[in-house]
Amino acid sequence: MLRRHIPILVFLFLALIPDNAAASSSKNQFLSVQNAARAALRLPPLAWDRRIAQFAASYARRRRADCELRHSGGPYGENIFWGSGGAWTAAQAASEWVAERREYSYKSNSCADGRQCGHYTQIVWRETTRMGCARVVCDGGRGVFVICNYSPPGNYVGERPY
Repeated sequence: MLRRHIPILVFLFLALIPDNAAASSSKNQFLSVQNAARAALRLPPLAWDRRIAQFAASYARRRRADCELRHSGGPYGENIFWGSGGAWTAAQAASEWVAERREYSYKSNSCADGRQCGHYTQIVWRETTRMGCARVVCDGGRGVFVICNYSPPGNYVGERPY
């Protein structure tokens, strides 16, 4: 009886590998890009937190249907991203946030006029130690929604990130 089910069990096992491998790849992409930005400032690396990642995944699934670039309002610091098409990777989204460093002035602790830099300052917020992220392709191929959450949160008005 068991021999008849072995091919089915092997198939089911192998069917799970790509999802796990993709999740692991995304996790590593999120961590490596953001921790490289922190290392450039001699800040300790962020650790992956499964609970925070579950929060991010839950919210990303909610955004899958409408793909709106809307914050969760949750208890964490948060970066969100939307890109058209379905090919945006975790590393590309995180790189977009890190690229905001050129818009940030440590001296004035502000962004260049009319520019964004809050995604970058959240990534390099000294007190932040843990993160979790998720990426979904939106329904109908309307784009990719990416979210990273951070704990403890950062970006407090008037405070420098590091």
